Formats: sequence, C-alpha cells, structure tokens
Amino acid sequence: MDKTNAVELKNVEMHFNMSKEKLESLKEYFLKLASRNLMFEDFVALENINLSIKKGDVFGILGLNGSGKSTTLKIISGILEPTRGSVETSGVIAPLIELGAGFDMELTARENIYLNGSVLGFSKKFMDEKFDDIVEFSEMSEFLDVPMKNYSSGMVARIGFAIATMTTPDILIVDEILSVGDFLFQKKCENRINEMLKGDTTVIIVSHSLEQIERLCNHCMWLDKGKVKMIGDTNEVCEAYRNFNK
Repeated sequence: MDKTNAVELKNVEMHFNMSKEKLESLKEYFLKLASRNLMFEDFVALENINLSIKKGDVFGILGLNGSGKSTTLKIISGILEPTRGSVETSGVIAPLIELGAGFDMELTARENIYLNGSVLGFSKKFMDEKFDDIVEFSEMSEFLDVPMKNYSSGMVARIGFAIATMTTPDILIVDEILSVGDFLFQKKCENRINEMLKGDTTVIIVSHSLEQIERLCNHCMWLDKGKVKMIGDTNEVCEAYRNFNK
C-alpha cells in the first residue's frame, strides 16, 4: 500500500445471495432452506472497484439509492468483507454508518454515551473526561436522562457524531448522518470536520446533497449500479452527475 494513501481498494467485488422466491414467513424460509429447495440468485452490489484515497483528503461518494455507496463504506470500515479483491486502510477508523448503531435505544443518552465508548474500546475514566465535551457539542444536556427510543433521528445523530469525533481518528466515515437534524447543527458538524482535517484526518462522506459534497470534498467517486462511473475532482464529478440525472 502506498504510504501516502489512507485507503486502497483493488478489484473489489461484493456479491449477495438473494432469495428468488417471495416467502410468507420465517418458518417457510427455514423449511425450504433445510430441504435445499430455496432458490437464490447472485446479486452483485459492487463490481471491480479500484479506489485510492490520500491521507488528509475529504472524499465524497455519489450515486442513486442502490448504487453501492453504503456497501463501499462498510467494506472500508471492515463491517463487510468483500467477495473478491483487497482492502487496505491506514490507522484508526471511526465509522458513522448506521444511525443508532452501537446504541441501546431502551437506555438513556447518558447510559449510551458510556456504552458506545466501551464498544469503541475506551475506559470509563476516559469517557468521564470526555463526557462534558460530548454533551456540550451535542447540545442535548436537557435530554440526557431520556430513553433514546424517544429521540428523533436528528437527536440520535447529534449524540452519535459527538461520540465519534471526541477523539481524532485517522479515518472518519460518515454515511448520510449530516443530512439529518437542523441546518445549524449540520454546519457545526462541518466545522468540526474541517478542524479534524488540520490533524490530517481522512474523511469519507456519502451524502444525497450535491451542495454538501461540493462544499466539503476535494475528490469524489460516482457509483452507478455497483460500478464506478467516474472518479476525480469534486466539481467535475458533481457537474457530470448533475447533468446525467437531469
């Protein structure tokens, strides 16, 4: 792996076995599976992806729903292992991929901050030290002792982003989380991302907002049905994407 790169994907493919039949219940599914009568088809989510992301870059991924954006992020973060190809990353990764991942929604925000911290490998002492900063950034002090199942998606995003960025990771992965919540908090998140870049953090962003990609990213990749349509300078890729989808 090139030492100047934070991420390298070579000939990456991701296949899923999808059931070809519509089944009415889990019982019917397991009966057919046990009797080997369940028919599958191979669904190719990503095909021959080659990608290099430089350290300290802000890299965006564009594409319509189902194009493979989130699958790419999960492969980079190590949540999914590709069917074929190789993935190399450099340093500590903080993935903000699925809203609420790592939280127990029955617990309060206060409890979840410590739970999430332990999942990320941080000690209680460390979380005690960072607790006030997390609460201050999230602006959720009034709701700390409310079960998170009563939170809106924007409130969950506030807590999730505050925890993920309490330290400076080598790679920050953000999937649509900046598209929820109010405009002022989105701006606050963008400011924190810009601060992290001064410490050479690499940021990878998936967003449906072309304006956000153009505002934050230096380079980006356009995915279409699991294939790379274009990789390059953000303005050029966004312009091509915008014209293609008119």
